[in-house]
Amino acid sequence: MKYNRLLCAGIAVSLVCISSCPTPYTNAQNTSYASPAPTKGRAYYEERGDIVWEVPTHRKLIALTFDDGPDESNTPAILDLLQKYDAKATFFVVGSRVEKLPHLVKREREEGHEVGNHTFLHSSFQYISRNKALSELDQGQTSIVQATGAGTHLFRPPGGSYNDSLVKLSKEKGLKIILWSWHQDTLDWRKPGVHRIADKVLRNARNGDIVLMHDYVHQSTQTVEALKIILPELKKRGYSFVTVSELLSNREKPDGLIEVNK
Repeated sequence: MKYNRLLCAGIAVSLVCISSCPTPYTNAQNTSYASPAPTKGRAYYEERGDIVWEVPTHRKLIALTFDDGPDESNTPAILDLLQKYDAKATFFVVGSRVEKLPHLVKREREEGHEVGNHTFLHSSFQYISRNKALSELDQGQTSIVQATGAGTHLFRPPGGSYNDSLVKLSKEKGLKIILWSWHQDTLDWRKPGVHRIADKVLRNARNGDIVLMHDYVHQSTQTVEALKIILPELKKRGYSFVTVSELLSNREKPDGLIEVNK
């Protein structure tokens, strides 16, 4: 009996200590620019129009997006295929690579494709200062302007990392955060094989999808080869390939959507 009373007393003291002391994780969040996970769920940002994963539409439209380029081999090959199938796409470019291959980004724009900001050095937005994040956005934007004569209003953070601070900063810079449909992450950067990439897109294709691929993957042409399967097959199914902005213009607003980020 005495033992039980001592045990209960010990538990009570422990609970008081736990409730009164902040956790190390909370302190870490307060001292960093970006937390390792979103501070709110997808529904919160999606309903407010802060971040786009896909676009609700009854039209058979799909937005193909390519990250991390330009690349001297893959980007021209992808552009040739898009032209062959009368397809438009969006390229989220890395500024340091744009500076080396500006003619390819210029070609993307000239052929009716869209160019988005994917930072300057492809830096992760987890645990970086606001000044560093701002520099990544501004330098990325500058590289696009120098290559094409005009900036962009689209931004995709490396790795899809985001939080309240990044959303706020993007709004300040006039950029809309574009991610991708969760069922359309091809993982092509892992070099999983041509048919796995193609199957991922074809098996999951839905109206309003935003597909994630890469036009720069070190020593890999798997994405190019997969497109040779994807483009004709989806076209045969009646899909049209559009830029992200065109896809957004075909949004069919669901009930309850809060318009706060026009």
